[in-house]
Amino acid sequence: MTDRDQEAVKAFLTDPATYGRTDPVERIDTHISHLFLIGSSAFKLKRAVRLPYLDFSTPERRLDICERELSLNRRTAPELYLGVRRITARAGGCEFDGAGPLLDAVVEMCRFDQEGIFDQMAKDGKLTSQHLDALAGEITTFHAAATVDEMARGAENIAAVLKINEAGFRQGSVFNEDEISRLNSAFEVALQDHAAQLNDRAKAGQVRHCHGDLHLRNICLYQGRVRLFDCLEFNDALATVDLLYDLAFLVMDLWHRGLRAEATRVVNRYFDTYGYEDGYVLMPFFTALRAAVRAHVTATQAESAASNQAALVDEARAYFDLAENLLVPKAARLVAVGGLSGSGKSTLAEELAPHLGRPPGARVISSDRTRKAMFDVAPSVALPPEAYSADVSARVYSAMATRAQKLLAGSVTVIADAVHDRSDDRTQIRAAAQAANVGFDGLWLEADPDLLHSRLNTRDPGASDADADVLAKQLARAPTVMDWEAVSTANSLAQSLKEALLHLNEATSRSGHPTGRRPSDAPGEGQ
Repeated sequence: MTDRDQEAVKAFLTDPATYGRTDPVERIDTHISHLFLIGSSAFKLKRAVRLPYLDFSTPERRLDICERELSLNRRTAPELYLGVRRITARAGGCEFDGAGPLLDAVVEMCRFDQEGIFDQMAKDGKLTSQHLDALAGEITTFHAAATVDEMARGAENIAAVLKINEAGFRQGSVFNEDEISRLNSAFEVALQDHAAQLNDRAKAGQVRHCHGDLHLRNICLYQGRVRLFDCLEFNDALATVDLLYDLAFLVMDLWHRGLRAEATRVVNRYFDTYGYEDGYVLMPFFTALRAAVRAHVTATQAESAASNQAALVDEARAYFDLAENLLVPKAARLVAVGGLSGSGKSTLAEELAPHLGRPPGARVISSDRTRKAMFDVAPSVALPPEAYSADVSARVYSAMATRAQKLLAGSVTVIADAVHDRSDDRTQIRAAAQAANVGFDGLWLEADPDLLHSRLNTRDPGASDADADVLAKQLARAPTVMDWEAVSTANSLAQSLKEALLHLNEATSRSGHPTGRRPSDAPGEGQ
């Protein structure tokens, strides 16, 4: 059976009378499916095709795949996936779930507003920080419950993907041999660097049956909640991957679209709750691999495109360039952001992150989130006063320094976000950079006390519990921070970001060191 042999089934699904309605049926076609939309329902029909990575060639196969799609997608979007309908033969045509021979099958879904798909929301500029934080939470929860591949192989699995990519590039004419060899060599070097960690992650159960197709077009806002849908259902092997490789598809999609701050935020929020923070160093590699896959797939589409070929070639090259850029080594650095409550530390740290380190940007270690994790509560849950005792705060700063040093040793750039108004705390975080032999820069944020109070009264507190009393105590200590670069946050966020980046770039220029100030050049205490 071929796609053409499904004409009777498609006519049946296109007829409003099939659903007892008179309004027209909207149809959306993809390379492997047809989607029929009417009223509050959607019906997804598999094309009768056989490809190297899937087999939809018989009605029985398509029924099996529909049932598989229903089961897998109910892991993340149970409200959207209603059931599977058999399409059977009857005299003169087709019907749903009849006694006649099986002709085909469809997945029945709840229809949702296309404006709520993250792809469209991104185009419309409607993706908020709340959406991104919720998305990271949904992915983390899903990954935590995903089925572990007990027989997983780490580096060997990735090596197989690299071979498929290399063969895919050589099937077309978009990329020349020098380009293909150059990219493949860079991947081989990176794989060798990460092989031991990939194997360790596989042994630790970090290879699981994931979504497999986690990009913006497969994420939506439904009834006010972020939902992952349309997972890769037709090939379990392709969907059984390292959790971070699953996440990397989304990160790559965001970065490719120029949504770099959004990509960095999702990754940081994911790692805030995921654990296994040492895996952060793998994100550039996995994101490059996802970009390379898209490059050769898009190039293949361009080869056979009847129209829009030039645009597809340009897009394939953009993916290719992204993959190459992600594989370029870059030394780590530590940037500490300090200031009194209300000075905008967390906001500026988030804005700085996409500009530092290799994509998807710097790992932001926040004292507020570190403290909440220490007490095993969500970032939005307020802690009692005793959670802010001197002893607890000392543990928080120590934990931040330890985490920073470990990440820096793995070539991950880190931003440490905390008040840092005490000399000992500043010394401790600088020591983490010295121990990892990377550059260090401290930024001290300044604003008028009246403005600080105003911000505390009007801001979304996020993970912070700081209030007017906390700020008053900080002001009473009258900290004088001369050993870090002062950055005014009295004006716009854009101006503060510009000033902070200027300081960091000047530090790099002064030292002649790729990461900024050498650890041996660190100035003494200014108090």
